[in-house]
Formats: sequence, C-alpha cells, structure tokens
Amino acid sequence: MKVAKFGGSSLADAGQYKRVRKIIERDPARKVIVVSAPGKRFADDHKITDLLYLCSAHLQYGVPCDPVFEMVMERYLSIRDDLQLPLDLEAEFAALRKKMDEGISQDELVSRGEYFSARLMAAFLGYEFLDAALWLRFSLDGTVDTDASYEQLSRLAADRCVVIPGFYGVMPDGRIHLMQRGGSDITGALAAAALDADIYENWTDVSGILMADPRIVKEARSISHVTYSELRELSYIGAQVLHESSVFPVREKNIPLNIRNTNAPEEPGTVIRESFEGEEEQEGKRITGIAGRTGFSVITVTKNGMSSTVGTYRQILGYFAKYGITVAYTAGGIDCYSCVVDEKKLEPVKYAILAELQQEMKPDTIHVSEHLAIVAVVGRRMAFRSGSSARVFQALAEKNINIRMISQGPEELNIIIGVEEKDYKEAVRAVYQSCQ
Repeated sequence: MKVAKFGGSSLADAGQYKRVRKIIERDPARKVIVVSAPGKRFADDHKITDLLYLCSAHLQYGVPCDPVFEMVMERYLSIRDDLQLPLDLEAEFAALRKKMDEGISQDELVSRGEYFSARLMAAFLGYEFLDAALWLRFSLDGTVDTDASYEQLSRLAADRCVVIPGFYGVMPDGRIHLMQRGGSDITGALAAAALDADIYENWTDVSGILMADPRIVKEARSISHVTYSELRELSYIGAQVLHESSVFPVREKNIPLNIRNTNAPEEPGTVIRESFEGEEEQEGKRITGIAGRTGFSVITVTKNGMSSTVGTYRQILGYFAKYGITVAYTAGGIDCYSCVVDEKKLEPVKYAILAELQQEMKPDTIHVSEHLAIVAVVGRRMAFRSGSSARVFQALAEKNINIRMISQGPEELNIIIGVEEKDYKEAVRAVYQSCQ
C-alpha cells in the first residue's frame, strides 16, 4: 500500500488534477492520497494559501475581503467546472463566508484551502473524502499526538481509498490547528506511518533531490538514492529538501520515501531510506550531494597548553550558548579551537563573547574571520573509498580556491570546507565536476 502526497504545484489547475489522476490510476496500490491547496499556475499567480492568509488579515483589520475571497472561490469553481464534477461548492462557500462574518479563526479559514482541494480530488478520483479533522490530533502544546492520530487513521482508512487534506488537524477542544508551512508533507508522512505503508510518495514539481543547487550548477543531476542521515546533512547546511519534521514519522518506521515529479511521472525520482545494501551501494558514486551557504564567521581561540587542560572546549562553547548562538561546526588543533557560527546572529553579541573569552580564558590570541562560506560534501560511500578528500581538495586547488577550514567526522559522512564568500559558487561547481 502506498500513501501519495501531491503538492500545490501538482494541483494548480484542472489540467494538473488530470495528471494526478493518471498517476494514481497507474498503480492501484496508491490508496491514500494527501493533497495541498492549489499553487501557482504561472509566475505572477497567487497560491490559494497566500490568498486565504490575506483574507484573514483583512478580517482582522476590518478591511473588506470580498475581492480576495472571490478569487479563491472562482479558482475552485473553475477546477470543478473544467473537470465536470457534480459538487455544490457554492453552498459550502456561502456557509464559509457567513462564518467569516460571524468570526472565524485564521487557522480554520486557511485550512479551507486544503479542504476544498481534497473535496475536488476525492470526487474526481471516485475516492472517499476523509477530513484531517477526524483523525489528526494535536496535544495542548501544539505537538501531534501520534498515538491517538495513528489509531484513528488506522480505523478510519483501513482497506479504503481515501483523499485527505493536508496541513491541519484539531486541538483537544476541537479547534482547527495548522501546522507550519509545508505541513502537507508532514500530514503525508504521518499518514504513511499510521498505516504502515510500504512506501510514501511525495509528488512535487522536481524529479527528486538534486546533487547541487541548480542556480549554481545548471546541469545538476538528481540523486537516485540517499539515506536519511545524508538528507539531514544536506538540509542542515542549506539544501532545499524536505523539512526534518516531514521525514521523521516515516524514518521512525523505516518506510522508504520517494520524491517524484508530477509533470514527469516516468522519472524514478529520489528514494530515501535508512540504509541501502547491494547493487545500489556497489555501483553508486562516492559523493551523494553538495550543499552550502554563505554568511559565516569563524572565531579561533589559541592558547599554549589548551589541549591538556580539562574542560577548555566546553568552556569555549559555553560562552556561545550563553548568548544563544548555535555553533554550526568546530575545528581544532593541538592548542587552538575554531567555532563556525552564523554571521548575522553573531554580530549583535560578538564583542560581548570576545570580551568574556579574553577575560576568562586569557588566550594567546583570538582571531575572527568573517564573510566565509561553508561547502558540505556529503556521501555515505566516501568512508569506504580512498582518495575522496584528495579529489575534492585537488578540484579546489585547480581553481585556485583557498581553503580556510576543514572539518570531517570519523564516520566520514561529510567533508566540511570553509572558503571565502567570493569563491563559494566556483567551489560548489568545482566539487560537483570532480565527482562526475
């Protein structure tokens, strides 16, 4: 059994609904479908979710919202009419409009984007509509009550073909509660975990996860297989991949996640799972993906005898923690220790931290390097093939790119390289070419 989630770009208009139905009809295992609200049809178009947030803002400040609400309603009616569906949406929109006048929460109003999308898709597929409010339960603190949610969905969706709206559930008192943006991905993952699906398919407008940022490497290829650990490394440093909370439910149950392209359904996309064995490991490339980000500073503390003093590194990290600064990466030598931090977050408290380091530790030197970029080279196979680091460093040397910092864990899942911001894009391109 497969759970398939379709994003906003996959549901932008009637033509996209038809594409989705063809995909679902190709595989009878796709029994549980999770949908987002319709996205943009063209560059200057509006996402339905954005329009509903705008409606809510108008209501909050006493500004008439009818023109915006009409845009929302007409979008759904257009899809319904183009698909020739016998749904009386006018009555439902009239009831919603009345509730808006009487008082409606922002969460409930915005959730209607997914609600109406699922109503249309269920009718178009001939599936049953299963409202997320009937099974997805939140605790009082706003976290998902997985035990209650899983039990409810297992009971309601057993052996049925259903369409579920993403992005929302209900609080203990019955109020509609939204997830964070991109919440439909979380709904899909929760549904897959609740039903112990054989695979969770996430259909979007790209053919899987790319090896590098396509804005930097135009010819970047998609990754065929990636582990959850590699995905975590790539997303941590800035790759635009699924949010961690939309991965955790299926990772916890070891359910494979397949990212696919609605507009190119013949392409296999990217398969994500805990580990891979056999043929995929033997034939795969040593580097899985490359990610990076600019805007880092490196604070390096040096002091003679530092390595033999108990608690020195903990003391240094403690100063950053005191001011709420997360240390992204660390690197060190015998008598020096470097902390890589976000430049913008550091700036307001930089001199306070430096003052405390100087006063309490009395180091020989403290040096701050600014305007650095971090490039993360990620690959589970690097640990088992000699020369991986050499190929990366040689590629950078050939482009005359100076390496300012190197960090690599003992498991060799990644190689972290610090370069000047001006060299960032060229560094990504050089590393990408070295692994082809």
